[in-house]
Amino acid sequence: MNYVGRKSLALIAGAVLSVNAMAEAEYTLKLHHFLPPMSMAHSKFLQPWAEKVEAESEGRIDIELFPAMQLGGKPPQLFDQVRKGISDITWTVGGYTPGRFPKATVFELPFMPGSAKATSMALQEYAEQEMQDELKDVHVLAMHTHAPGSLHSREESIKTADDLDGLKVRAPNKVMASAFKELGANTIFMPVTEMPSAISKGVLDVAALPYEVVLPTKIYELVDYHTEIKGDRGLYTQFFIFAMNKDVYEDMPADLQKVIDNNSGVALAGHIGSLFDDYEIFARQYAADNGNSFDYVEGAEYNKWKEMLAPVRSEWIEEMNDDDYEAERLLEKAEGLIKKYENM
Repeated sequence: MNYVGRKSLALIAGAVLSVNAMAEAEYTLKLHHFLPPMSMAHSKFLQPWAEKVEAESEGRIDIELFPAMQLGGKPPQLFDQVRKGISDITWTVGGYTPGRFPKATVFELPFMPGSAKATSMALQEYAEQEMQDELKDVHVLAMHTHAPGSLHSREESIKTADDLDGLKVRAPNKVMASAFKELGANTIFMPVTEMPSAISKGVLDVAALPYEVVLPTKIYELVDYHTEIKGDRGLYTQFFIFAMNKDVYEDMPADLQKVIDNNSGVALAGHIGSLFDDYEIFARQYAADNGNSFDYVEGAEYNKWKEMLAPVRSEWIEEMNDDDYEAERLLEKAEGLIKKYENM
């Protein structure tokens, strides 16, 4: 047989194997999210998670990833996409839809978060026990947070609360919008995907972000100053929802549901949190290598910020109680769970 013949047979055999492999997948799931494929969340979390599920299902589950909103829509629509079955799995920021997950906002309060690992595990356990009503329309894979965020300033060094007065600051969520207003800033809310353009054009002076987002969006090239909060708790964090369409999950046989379950819950939340903690150190180095300046809110200034932002907690408690939530109990529970996982 000549080379062409052997090559043709090889191509045919490959095609047959490919078709057989595709035929073995009983469920092909679309996983949709808002960050680019070079982001840590895509390359270190979502893609390996999908590959692990595929392997443990022995190919019966196939997961196709669609980063950067490739299936259409805006980041705030991702939760509804998975709820309605437009996507089978989505990963999104809970704060993109203010008012929708009120019980989770306790984790967004200023000076609430510990490490991403401890806070994520605490959030997941809290969600399992307290948020069944808010999450009843989806099958939750994991709730988690990023590492405590820092401030990234375009033109001005931020060393004290007074330095924020009058600056245009991107608020990551409703709670932190109130916090930055207490510090005298003018707050603007926008998804991270819009921030590089806003900073480069001067629409924003300061971005409140973890370094994990600063790196893939290259915001470290658009700002000159970084301010880190050094104390027993971080300034803020953001909560994320990694969820699956409920009908798709319930349609699966028990053994495939078990594969999903084995890759969900508190253990997954802790794993995601660890990835965010580790990547924060890695991503920060890019800003340092770029020659940017670093300042720190610590000691007496840290205590001053906590005192100035205490009204935000009081306001949160009042608003939650007005809406018939047990705000003090939820706050105490969230703080207790963070301490529990910090001590593990």
